[in-house]
Amino acid sequence: MSSPKHIIVMTGATSGIGAEAVKQLAAEPATLVLIGARGQGRSAPGAEVFPLDLASLSSVRAFADAIQQRLGEANIEMLVLNAGGQFPGGKLSGDGFEMTFATNHLAHYLLARLLLPNMAVGGRLVLTTSDTHDPAVFPFAPRTLDPEELAHPSKAGSGGARAYAASKLCNLLTARSFAALDTVKANTIQVIAYNPGLTLGTGLGRTDAQRQSSPQRPNPLAHAIFGLLGRFNNAWSPGTPERAGEVLAQLTLGIITPPPGRVYASLVKGEITFPDPSELARSDEARDRLWRESASMVGLPVEATSVR
Repeated sequence: MSSPKHIIVMTGATSGIGAEAVKQLAAEPATLVLIGARGQGRSAPGAEVFPLDLASLSSVRAFADAIQQRLGEANIEMLVLNAGGQFPGGKLSGDGFEMTFATNHLAHYLLARLLLPNMAVGGRLVLTTSDTHDPAVFPFAPRTLDPEELAHPSKAGSGGARAYAASKLCNLLTARSFAALDTVKANTIQVIAYNPGLTLGTGLGRTDAQRQSSPQRPNPLAHAIFGLLGRFNNAWSPGTPERAGEVLAQLTLGIITPPPGRVYASLVKGEITFPDPSELARSDEARDRLWRESASMVGLPVEATSVR
């Protein structure tokens, strides 16, 4: 493709919600989609695939370098950080961080920092979060934030759902941090934290080997159970990867735009809403602490590099 009008860089694009979004994004005229994926043989129709292991900060840096080389003088119009996983307690990344925190938060924090200088004026940065960050929705959601404890847990059994919910809080706080940067404001880059809602059939928590050996199949019992729970709490109403991916694509393309001053976009019963996130997610103190400590963990200065 020569001189594409739109350049999109994306993680989490080879399965689940991301794969559904890429179908629409890659179909846009004059659009170049560049994705990062772990393992061999990963693909997304209409997209170029680059190696990326989110459990390795060196791999994140190598991916950023590869994208910058591929771009040349061009800029990224849309950066979509969608990948996410849930890992058992005690599992560590190659850099020694708790795996869920490392892959869902630290890797995406680093990648966004590295690629920010390549963002186009008027571009969009989308991070996939979850309403599990909110104690009002999910009982295991965090009520306090200690980034060092998340990175190096002192207690056994710190993985699983609790770590996942905490990492999604970190995604939301990171989105708020980028939205507050002077360089992001000056270059009118829109930042969105997207909650796709409870989406069954995405393979969350499955390993790459499990995804490749046996595709995820619909579970009628799970749909029935969550359908019943959804009558009492809308957040538990099950959605589909197709609808969640469609909305992710629409947010990425600017077809759906949050109201001024809003960062959080939440899919509830198939409809997009723009509610307040949890009280902790709205805390500027928590936001700034996470930014500072994350910068230290990945070896970056606290100050972000300006957009070129």
